[in-house]
Amino acid sequence: MSLHRFVTPRSMALLVLISSLATILGAWFIELVLGIKPCHLCLIGRMPHYAGIAIALLAVFVTGRSSPSPSISRALLAVLTLVFLTGTAIAVYHSGVEFGVFQGPTDCTGAIEKPVAIQDFLKQLETVKVVRCDEVAMRIFGLSLASWNAVICAGLTLLAAIGMASKRA
Repeated sequence: MSLHRFVTPRSMALLVLISSLATILGAWFIELVLGIKPCHLCLIGRMPHYAGIAIALLAVFVTGRSSPSPSISRALLAVLTLVFLTGTAIAVYHSGVEFGVFQGPTDCTGAIEKPVAIQDFLKQLETVKVVRCDEVAMRIFGLSLASWNAVICAGLTLLAAIGMASKRA
C-alpha cells in the first residue's frame, strides 16, 4: 500500500489544520498553565497559526464537497504555503534574536536602563512588565520555543505545498 494514495489536498489541509491547532493549544498551555508569558515576537509568531487554522478549515470544507473545485483547493493550499513560509521566517528571526544573531525589536530587547534612585526603581517595577524577546524562556530537547515554531512552520509549509502539488482530488 502506497502512501501516495493518501496524499490529497483535503488530507494535507486536514493535517495542517490539526497540527496548527495543536501548536496553538500547546502555546496556550505553556502560557496559561505553566505560567511562561510570551514575548512580543512570540505573539507575532502565533499569527500565521491563527490565519492558517482559518484557511485550512476553509480548505477542508471546500475539498470535502462532492465536486470540489481543483483551482480553489490549490489556491487555498498555495495561500497556506505562503502563510506558513511567513511563519517560518518570523520564527527563524525570533530564534536569531534569542541567539544574538539579529537585533530584536527595541521594545523587548537590549539593555535595561538602570534607575538613578530607588524610588524610580520601585516605580519601574510597578509599571513595566516586559517579557524579553532576546532571552529563551523555555527549552524543549535543547531547542527554544521559537526554534520549535520554526521547525513546525517549515513542516506545515511542506505539507501545504505537497497538498497544493497533489494530482489527486
